[in-house]
Amino acid sequence: MDVSTMTIKEALEKMNSGDLTSEELVKSYLDRIEAGNEHVNAFVFVAEDVLEQAREIDKRRAVGEDVGVLGGIPIAVKDNMLVEGWGSASGSQILEGHKGAYNATVIDRLKNAGAILMGRANMDEFAMGSSTESSHFGATTNPWDKTKVPGGSSGGSAAAVAAGFVPVALGSDTGGSIRQPASLCGVVGLKPTYGRVSRYGLMAMASSLDQIGPITRSVEDAAIVLEVIEGKDPHDGTSVELSNTTVPALIDKDLTGMKLGLPKEYFVDGMDEGVKAAVMEAVEELKRAGAEIIDISLPHAQYALAAYYIIMPAEASSNLGRFDGLRYGYHSNGENLQESYARTRGEGFGPEVKRRIMLGSYTLSAGYYDAYYRKALKVRSLIKKDFDEALKEVDAIVTPTSPSVAWGIGEKFNDPLTMYLSDIYTISANLATIPALSVPCGFVKNLPVGLQFMGRPFDEYTLFKLGAAYQERTDWHTKTPS
Repeated sequence: MDVSTMTIKEALEKMNSGDLTSEELVKSYLDRIEAGNEHVNAFVFVAEDVLEQAREIDKRRAVGEDVGVLGGIPIAVKDNMLVEGWGSASGSQILEGHKGAYNATVIDRLKNAGAILMGRANMDEFAMGSSTESSHFGATTNPWDKTKVPGGSSGGSAAAVAAGFVPVALGSDTGGSIRQPASLCGVVGLKPTYGRVSRYGLMAMASSLDQIGPITRSVEDAAIVLEVIEGKDPHDGTSVELSNTTVPALIDKDLTGMKLGLPKEYFVDGMDEGVKAAVMEAVEELKRAGAEIIDISLPHAQYALAAYYIIMPAEASSNLGRFDGLRYGYHSNGENLQESYARTRGEGFGPEVKRRIMLGSYTLSAGYYDAYYRKALKVRSLIKKDFDEALKEVDAIVTPTSPSVAWGIGEKFNDPLTMYLSDIYTISANLATIPALSVPCGFVKNLPVGLQFMGRPFDEYTLFKLGAAYQERTDWHTKTPS
């Protein structure tokens, strides 16, 4: 049975009709993981009890019990989300041997919905990276070309879906870490509005920017998973009580009269010409579907990257202060407490994490706080204001997801600035706390290209409508790596 292109919706229909069992589905994915993961390195851990879980779901389904919205669907979980009893390293040596003491809220909600947790997906160390090369568990490769990166930091999650190891994976997005790897791997990635999904149990990098979201094969599948994991959580004070939710079955695919903004700041020098051509062809397809394209300006977008790389490291340096080697994880003995701290953190953290901790500590230090951090917060407010004003005139904003397709492994690893530029089109949505969706829209040199939609806060429905309509008229999302 070929499950490589199967969507959640299709799998549920087959299981509910009796044409497929959850055990058969999970076994097929396990076979693919066993055959291919050594080449891709998308999974750093595969659970041993998944077939047992699947058989239990099948028994309950056979007697007419409610098995949940995701009953029997396998899902991969990014390595920075806690699962009770599982190792949780966030891709870092400093959490070597650490096991989750409780479930993240999203994990409880998935399990309550009948999902089967297949294992932990690889990631850049502490989500700091755009290529999944900085993981303590080794680099993940792109299923479309094993010499290329899958993007990051949720590269393991995106690669797992693209390779057909699972139909869905959870990722986290701080500056594009769901959407950028989804774009580079040719799958769908959603960053929900900040506060729509609980962050409880997610290892924090930058608390005002982090958000959990799904990576799937289709837009409708992303909506199905979001409906399960969203909503208020008493454990997370930033989570929001939703007045309404998206019902995947009711997504309207008629774009007649919709207004889409095309920001001039996102089509400048530095973008790959092939990517630009693919995105503009996608824009033409949206026009043919009935949407009106309006040129808009986001004047402060050019400052987003600079503001992000002040705010994010500042929050990260604070959050990562808890990893001292005394309470859990990796520990290196020194002659005194200070030396133990220094050796543990020096040996346990990788170079990119150290770089961001030092940058964040510097910008928060006396004499530089006002000059850098406070000024970056003001720029963030201006960026959010730009989006608020633009989204009064249009229903959503359409842009490329990434300025290029996947690049070679090692090509940018030792050039941080060039690596940071790969997130230039995704960072703004995190700073503005708005939702954003990436969908496949073509290929350049046999590598996938992503199209990004950004919308009003808590208006994921419009993004799903646009993405589903586009996928109904194209077949890019059905392509799979050979």
